Amino acid sequence: MSNKPSIPQGTRDFSAEVVQKRNYIFSTIKNIFELYSFQPLETPAFENIETLMGKYGEEGDKLIFKILNNGDLIKGIPFEQLFKESKDSFLQYTETKEEFLKKLREELKLLPDNPNFVATPSNEVLDLIRKEFKTYVKDTYLTKRALKYDLTIPFARYVAMNHGKLTFPFRRYQIQPVWRADRPQRGRYREFTQCDADVVGSKSLLNEAELVSIYANVFSKLGIEVQISINNRKILEGIAEYCGCIDKLTIITTAIDKIDKIGRKGVEDELIQHGIPEDKISSIFDCIFIEPDENYLFTKDELINDYSFSEEDANRHIDIQNSYYRASIEILDCLYGNFYNDYNDDIKEVPITKVGMNGIDELIEVFRYLHTNNIKINLVFDPTLARGLNYYTGAIFEVKAKGVQMGSIGGGGRYDDLTGLFGVPNIPGVGISFGVDRIYDVMEELKLFPKNIQVITKALFFNMGEEEGAFAFGIMQQLRNSGIACELYHEASKINKQFTYAEKKNIPFVIIIGSKEMEEKSCAVKNLATGKQEIVAFDKLADYLKVNSPNPDVDWLPY
Repeated sequence: MSNKPSIPQGTRDFSAEVVQKRNYIFSTIKNIFELYSFQPLETPAFENIETLMGKYGEEGDKLIFKILNNGDLIKGIPFEQLFKESKDSFLQYTETKEEFLKKLREELKLLPDNPNFVATPSNEVLDLIRKEFKTYVKDTYLTKRALKYDLTIPFARYVAMNHGKLTFPFRRYQIQPVWRADRPQRGRYREFTQCDADVVGSKSLLNEAELVSIYANVFSKLGIEVQISINNRKILEGIAEYCGCIDKLTIITTAIDKIDKIGRKGVEDELIQHGIPEDKISSIFDCIFIEPDENYLFTKDELINDYSFSEEDANRHIDIQNSYYRASIEILDCLYGNFYNDYNDDIKEVPITKVGMNGIDELIEVFRYLHTNNIKINLVFDPTLARGLNYYTGAIFEVKAKGVQMGSIGGGGRYDDLTGLFGVPNIPGVGISFGVDRIYDVMEELKLFPKNIQVITKALFFNMGEEEGAFAFGIMQQLRNSGIACELYHEASKINKQFTYAEKKNIPFVIIIGSKEMEEKSCAVKNLATGKQEIVAFDKLADYLKVNSPNPDVDWLPY
């Protein structure tokens, strides 16, 4: 066995430079969250397994990291229960406890060779049985806890436990690591950090508009050009209903969610494998692969006469048609026509899908909030967006960076009864998440981090000798009290060695205090980037370093 140290696949060590860059991202996101009046929250790294299982769909449940119980994994399991579980998985043909014990006696030689030893094995024998069969008993005996898969479900659990103490709508943000047993690859890790913002206790679509604005603000601050895609789970349900496949909704959304990975043909093959006829697949594709076209836009007369809009609502719709978001409205109008059975005589037999039309109305309202306030965000309606989490009930979001080959760097959606999973119904919510690790990779690839972001130490005091070093220590403490990070070289050494140390650590200034400077109450300050050296009085030193900082815009505090 090799003694070479290593770390688990899908995890990483972070050097000081990387941590500082990550903190820059965290700080940017945190500041925007708080600008929108969100409050911080933290939850445990692991949860009871029943809190997580069954909340993320079949594929998601497979990626949950389970924690092995400590101690004797099956100590205390009643013999009757052990017999039941063991015979189902190992001794498949045994029917009674007597046959079970006989099998143990004959093949495993765990019991005394006594034909009368059947009814009540001793504690010693029971311990042997438990030891032998502990690999065959159900997972529920081996694990009761799991690392959290995301921040949303633990947040819902928190709200359910504390709903009597919270003030609604409750706006929280959370920045913590999560774990998924995924296949490691570029931009995909088994341990990564999520930054979430959620609003619970409100059904207002204003929340969706605000969350989209948060995305736009954060990525603008970070310098990342993005496209924010939006869909609505009700529209996906409407498509399934429109095509006569409402009983296959989960299958359809799961397949569509993979479209970026497996393509249109792959989605078609997967739907066929699940027994969906080709004509219905064609109808599904007619709904999700719609290109913007101004011919899809309704006229005012059509809205009033064919779709029973009031004149006021018709005027509001015409207004949004002519907005910055026109291309998305063209697709939504087309889909609305598909869903409305009076739109085309050829599809009279297709039942109207009110749920799908409600989803369209909700998205148009989000676009209207932004348009009315002259907020121009690269937000587009994407009918193929089908994030495969079972708890979404309304709007769903996804964010991708332009100019790089990378998966989504953000996502979220509305979940109107997530706390109902924990026995507290009727608390609606909506939230978004930032994928910090992928955002980091994007910023590295596009070289978007500010220069000198890794600079923490602003100045290095040279150690010129025992007396001079002790004196410099006192001046250094004064700078620290003024909020300036600095350090004293650890020992009196050659000047070149101390210069090399400062250069390797990318410290912008060195400060030299010898016996002469001690008498004159001043110091020599050298800017290593420019080579310029100046004499600065001790009482002016803090102001000098602040004014001449190489990158004063990055004097932020990590979260």
